Amino acid sequence: MVKKETEKISYFDGKFDKSTIADFVFSNKLPLVTIFTRENAPSVFESPIKNQLLLFAVSNDSEKLLPVFEEAAKSFKGKLIFVYVQMDNEDVGKPVSEYFGITGEAPKVLAYTGNDDAKKHILDGELTLDKIKTFGEDFLEGKLKPFFKSDPIPETNDGDVKIVVGNNFDEIVLDESKDVLLEIYAPWCGHCQAFEPTYNKLAKHLRGVDSIVIAKMDGTTNEHHRAKSDGFPTILFFPAGNKSFDPINVDVDRTVVALYKFLKKNASIPFKIQKPTSAPKTEKPTSEPKAESSDIKESHESSSDKDVKDEL
Repeated sequence: MVKKETEKISYFDGKFDKSTIADFVFSNKLPLVTIFTRENAPSVFESPIKNQLLLFAVSNDSEKLLPVFEEAAKSFKGKLIFVYVQMDNEDVGKPVSEYFGITGEAPKVLAYTGNDDAKKHILDGELTLDKIKTFGEDFLEGKLKPFFKSDPIPETNDGDVKIVVGNNFDEIVLDESKDVLLEIYAPWCGHCQAFEPTYNKLAKHLRGVDSIVIAKMDGTTNEHHRAKSDGFPTILFFPAGNKSFDPINVDVDRTVVALYKFLKKNASIPFKIQKPTSAPKTEKPTSEPKAESSDIKESHESSSDKDVKDEL
């Protein structure tokens, strides 16, 4: 195979049959390192070779790093696609970097499965030939820890609705001792904004139930391979003791009562809301409890489940 790239000629030395020649073509038709552009994006993502190693670097660093990246690519032909993303290219490089969660100007190498699970792994430290090759080998052998886009972990997380980010997802959502309801939202989503008061109200009712966590995650700046959303908002339920299984997609009316009934039915740990202590008869109710009482009354009237009415 003759190409215009750095590796001008690739020699076929396998068995002369259709499948072996086809494998040779797929392994060699792309350059050792593909410079990512809008034009060649399909050749990268539609290749039968799904696993990729991507170099993210600004143009000033590419002269030094690309030869090292190309040399490493020679050891993985037919197994990995090597891609260079120019981070300071405003048209393509910058949005692609943001999509993968790469920030700053420091060069990074990221491994990407490119399949439905879309797992990512990051290579930290100096980008030497030996480190890149070892990283590629560990990637193919499944030895690497996944990398997730993440906002900073909140310094405090004491609200009724717990804040989940990529880096505390395992700690909060995958806690086997808790039934966890997770909303994946987008700040700009109108449906999410309309749903927020209902979700907050549900969390307030359940604040005294230690076995249940009501949580939310900004799906535009955080990710986890166990939290896939088809749109915003997506509501997922992770039952206690069953975190190795796929979460349940919550497809019920977005009301306090409907969500509460879902939790009563699907929670692994049975629970019941503790009734608050009655206020003194002489105390006048404030406007806020009145509004809350009205909301609960409306929720009661929309539910035929007497037990749920009594509890709420």
